[in-house]
Amino acid sequence: MDLQRLEQAINSAEKPARLQASRDLGTLIRSGSLSRKTLEEVNNHVHTTWSFSPYEPASAAYAAWKAGLGIVGSIDHDSIGAAPEMLEVAKDLGIASTVGFELRVSFLDTPLSERKINNPDSPGIVYMCVHGVPHQKIDEVSQFLKPVNKVRNLRNKAQVEALQSLVGRYGFDLDFERDVVPLSHASEGGSITERHILYAMAKQCIVMFGKGEKLLRFLEKDLKIALSENMQSLMLDSDNPHYAYDLLGVFKSNFLPRFFIQPARSECPDVRSVVAFGNSIGAIPAYAYLGDVAQSVTGDKKAEKFEDDFLVELMDLLSDIGYPAITYMPPRNTLDQMKRLQGLAKERNFMEISGVDINSSRQSLNCPELLQPSCRHLVDSAWALVAHEKLSTMDTKFGLFHPANPYAQKSLDERLGIYATLGRKMDSHHPLDLIRLVE
Repeated sequence: MDLQRLEQAINSAEKPARLQASRDLGTLIRSGSLSRKTLEEVNNHVHTTWSFSPYEPASAAYAAWKAGLGIVGSIDHDSIGAAPEMLEVAKDLGIASTVGFELRVSFLDTPLSERKINNPDSPGIVYMCVHGVPHQKIDEVSQFLKPVNKVRNLRNKAQVEALQSLVGRYGFDLDFERDVVPLSHASEGGSITERHILYAMAKQCIVMFGKGEKLLRFLEKDLKIALSENMQSLMLDSDNPHYAYDLLGVFKSNFLPRFFIQPARSECPDVRSVVAFGNSIGAIPAYAYLGDVAQSVTGDKKAEKFEDDFLVELMDLLSDIGYPAITYMPPRNTLDQMKRLQGLAKERNFMEISGVDINSSRQSLNCPELLQPSCRHLVDSAWALVAHEKLSTMDTKFGLFHPANPYAQKSLDERLGIYATLGRKMDSHHPLDLIRLVE
């Protein structure tokens, strides 16, 4: 088999081509013709094209396999549409997997309603994840998220019109249905984000000016955008494989605040209802800690203060609401931030989940920070998350936080240890067979 062709096909726009490539790659892996060095690293937070990403779900699984990760997890904004493909391809390739979703929830009816918590754009609106969704609950999640996307797309359309009013004079002709929707999987339950809008703008800009000197001159002279020397170099490099994503970042920094429309309450469900829903389906709702930002990993976030000044108050509130977990990204936080967060989490009996959100072709799926002494427990937690998802898919009582869990009387640390051991014993080609080890 032609490996280069298969690696291209697994990120095809056509799902049948992706799945066939996955099966063929799986055959090569099982036969020993294709191998890798497996690392201890894991990533539970990879975005796919069901929100915004260069990776189709199959390609995300393969990229994680190729990077040596032990676990890959799909997490998309306002969508769980990638989950079936992620799960199927992960089995083909023999990499452990987990699925969930991310969405914005309202803290407007809490004591922190006026705070900028972990969302740069909206005070009182918070990003959270729901991890480890049992597979029989995926359709229920899709139905839960449908109204969110319906309202969001009304706002998306208005945002495109607002952006067009700003840039139409320069020759842009941006239309939501024609230019933005086709960049998404909206018809299949995928979401559309502001990044889709800006990516459409970047693609149109490249068509208008080409890559290189002419486009750079347009950015600096016409749009009056001040670029760093590094970004100037990237915009001059017509062979830059990340060109459109880099240009998206430029536009995000300079235009998003000018066309962004605050979401309505109907687009951001109350945090209590979302946490209750996540708990009711046997998943693991997790607050997504951001922490004060010094430097952005993706290059499109400015230095800014978030929840660190009121973290104790926030963590107490999360406990009262019913969160069982927090999630955070070690590459984005300092050692002092993580130590403080970990201490507060342990005091409140929160599970800790790691992940690095991937939404640009320039980002690496690897997370070597997990191998540092301060983070190694997050690898165990990831394997426990995988075991939770597979076991609760087969029998709901095996959910980590289910009241009838056979290990419910043990401490959270003890349960996580048991589940991490089970996860590591799992045959990733047949993950649901894990139930045989506990029956």
